[in-house]
Amino acid sequence: MTSIEEEMVLEFAERADKRTNNSCILTNIPEQSNKQLLLLLMSFSLVDMGMTVATLPKSGGSLVHHHSSPEKSIYKPAFKVLLPLRNPNKSHAVVPLMKPKSSSYSHISTKRKKMRKSVPFTNPDCTTSDVLNLMDALCLPVSPDMYNSFIRECTSSAHSHRADDLHAHIRRSGLRQPPLSLLNRLLLMHVSCGHLEIARHLFDGMPTKDFKSWATIVVAYLNRNDYEEAMNLFLKMLHHISMLEFPAWILACLLKSCVCTSNMDLGKQVHGCSLKLGHANNLFLASSLINFYGKFRCLESAENVFNQLARHNSLTWMARLINNSKEERFFEVFTDFKEIGKSGIKKNALMFSTVLKACARMHDRGQCGRQVHGNAIKLGLDRDVYVHCGLVDMYGRSGLVRDAKRVFEMSSDKTSNACWNAMISGYIRNGLYVEAIKILYEMRATGLQLQPSLLDELRIACGSNTLISMENFTPNRE
Repeated sequence: MTSIEEEMVLEFAERADKRTNNSCILTNIPEQSNKQLLLLLMSFSLVDMGMTVATLPKSGGSLVHHHSSPEKSIYKPAFKVLLPLRNPNKSHAVVPLMKPKSSSYSHISTKRKKMRKSVPFTNPDCTTSDVLNLMDALCLPVSPDMYNSFIRECTSSAHSHRADDLHAHIRRSGLRQPPLSLLNRLLLMHVSCGHLEIARHLFDGMPTKDFKSWATIVVAYLNRNDYEEAMNLFLKMLHHISMLEFPAWILACLLKSCVCTSNMDLGKQVHGCSLKLGHANNLFLASSLINFYGKFRCLESAENVFNQLARHNSLTWMARLINNSKEERFFEVFTDFKEIGKSGIKKNALMFSTVLKACARMHDRGQCGRQVHGNAIKLGLDRDVYVHCGLVDMYGRSGLVRDAKRVFEMSSDKTSNACWNAMISGYIRNGLYVEAIKILYEMRATGLQLQPSLLDELRIACGSNTLISMENFTPNRE
């Protein structure tokens, strides 16, 4: 194609990439470009870009404007191509993809006319491989920009076979020195399809790598829970990529690897790296640091990270609540929960679940737990399954079995094993074994299984009194 034609095709690609689903009109395109443009339209249709391709006539010809009225229609055998309008309520002058030669039909109507509704090209049987095979049959080259469009489609669909066919086509095409952006997209495509081995082979063979290349392969190993290899790749990345290019999120991912591999020394180095890069007030990274120090029971370091922040959000507060709860600092958990409300940060169900676990172990006969319950009702979170189970457990551990039963019966969803187990545990803890057995029968009727440890505890409690034969309640321990 000439330079003018390439500019027209690129302009069409930019307009198609906006994924508009509005109305379409017909325009004039010269005969010599029909095949190329048809293939382009088919390829963009694959990725749901709102394109429409009309019926393909058997004979050739040039495209003409097709009016909505049958009486005014002018027909010449040709490929009919529909182009998208960004707003069907407004009239727009549509620029042809390729500048046609002088012809009696080389005009584009800009008058507002009532148009027929076009049917989008949504053939599910037409795949990326079909388009590439058709272009090979017509000996048409595929540009890197078109490959990028196909790669985006395979990445979003995570279709492994299409991804393999596309990569094989790129290798057969003899594309010399593929741009780094294309290789990075290929890398992400294979990772999205679950082909980590192929992605690693491609990564190792790349002549040049940027931060996107390294980050893609590191995160891929993290998602596979291969934390050792993820850390090894990160250490190699330090020798190839300037540390100034590291965003906060990649450091947070590395902290997760340090926790899972019990590598505290590397985690401290990551903390120092974050300070050098100016990420001290990044809340996402700060919450990861608080979790990291909490896992290693370094509460003083976690407190320092929390206190040095200029502001807080739900992530940092949640990390602090979890650390205090693990260290059995239950009163501090309740105090922090009240501070969250004063700071104006929106509380979520996970916060309520965490503080209810702390209240259940404070041995204050549910005084703090009742306050949390009232706050949950005020915010409309008392019906959340995690909050609801936390309330049943809190009242049961506090000796308030009637309140636990009332909350349990208010649940509209009785499909959660956790709520049933919490209710039965509350009865057993307070010596109400007959009530526990009744609930056990009800639970059995719903098809749910009791927690094995609770069933063993109930067997021991009821064994001497032979209140019930427990053979029918053998849990599924698989």
